[in-house]
Amino acid sequence: MEKINLTLVIWPKYIMMKFKPIFLILFIIIFSITKSSFSQDPTFTQFYANPLYLNPAFAGTHLAPRATFNYRNQWPGIPGTFVTSAFSYDQHVNSLHGGIGIMFVNDKMASSLQSNRISAIYSYQMKLSRNFSVRAGLEGTFWQKNLNYSQLTFGDMIDPIRGFVYQTGDVFTENGTRSGLDFSSGILGFSEKFYIGFAAHHLTQPNESLLTNDTSVLQMKYTGHFGFHLPVNFNSSIVKEDETTISPNLLFRRQGDFQQLNLGLYIQKGPYVGGVWYRNKDALIVLFGYELGLVKVGYSYDVTVSSLSMATSGSHEISLQINFQSKTKKKTSTISCPSF
Repeated sequence: MEKINLTLVIWPKYIMMKFKPIFLILFIIIFSITKSSFSQDPTFTQFYANPLYLNPAFAGTHLAPRATFNYRNQWPGIPGTFVTSAFSYDQHVNSLHGGIGIMFVNDKMASSLQSNRISAIYSYQMKLSRNFSVRAGLEGTFWQKNLNYSQLTFGDMIDPIRGFVYQTGDVFTENGTRSGLDFSSGILGFSEKFYIGFAAHHLTQPNESLLTNDTSVLQMKYTGHFGFHLPVNFNSSIVKEDETTISPNLLFRRQGDFQQLNLGLYIQKGPYVGGVWYRNKDALIVLFGYELGLVKVGYSYDVTVSSLSMATSGSHEISLQINFQSKTKKKTSTISCPSF
C-alpha cells in the first residue's frame, strides 16, 4: 500500500484542500500515539441498545438472557474512518443475586489503528423498597491496541531534497501492539417509571501509548444518566403494554478535558420506537426502532452540526437485540428504560 505523507507543510495548498478529510484522520492517528496525548473511548449513539457499554450495572436487568449486536460507522464521508462493533451477552442469575455479562468491542481507525476489548461483568441487585431497586456492577477488561505503522510516514523521515529517505527515530512497541488489564464500575437505581445511574470506567487509567518510553493515558471516564418512562395518559398509574409512552433522558460524560452533554426523548407505541437526541455542539441524532417478538432492531443517524459537518457525512449506527425467554420464577424487579 502506498505510504501516506503526513508532512503537510511541503504540499501545495490545493492538495491540502483536496485531501483535508484524510489529513484529519491521520492527524488523529498520530496524535493518539504520542506522549502529548490521552486516549478516548469510542462513542455509541444508541446508548440503551448497548447497555453494558454504558454502565456495567445494567448486567442482568432484563432478567432473561439477552444478546446485543452494535455497529457504528462514524464519519463515512472521510476515507478510512472510524468503525466500531460490539457484542454483549447478559442475564440474571438468582443464585448470584444479580447479573453476569460478557462484552467484546472492536474499534478501527482508518486502516492503521485498531483496538479490541473483552470484558467480564457482574452486578449485584438490592431491593431497597417495594418499588425501588439498586444494582452495583463491576467490570474487568483485557484490552489490546495495535498500530500498523508500516503504512505511515513521519516528519523526521524527510530529506528536504530527496524526500522520504530516512528511518523514523520513533521507537514503537513490539509489533506495534500494547495490551493490559482495566477495571470499571457502576451503580444503577430504578423503579417502574424512573431510572438513574452513574459509571466510572478505566479505574486503572492504563497506558495505551504505542511508542516505547512514552505515555498515552486512557483517562477515567465518568458517565451520569437518568430518565423517565411515562404513559402519555398521565392519569394512568400503570404503563400498559400497547400504550403510547414517552421517555425523556439526560446523559453526561466526562473523560479528561472532554465533556459531552446529551439530551434525548423517546416515543413508543406498541412495537415502534422513535427518538431524537442532541449532543451538545456536535450532533443531532434521529433514531427508529422496531420490536418483533424476541428481536429488537434499531437504526440511528447522527447529523453533524459542528465545523466538521461538510466533511464527515454524519454517522450511521445499527443495533440488534435478542431477548430470550426467562425461566426465572423469582419476582425480581426489571428496569423500564429505552431499548435504543
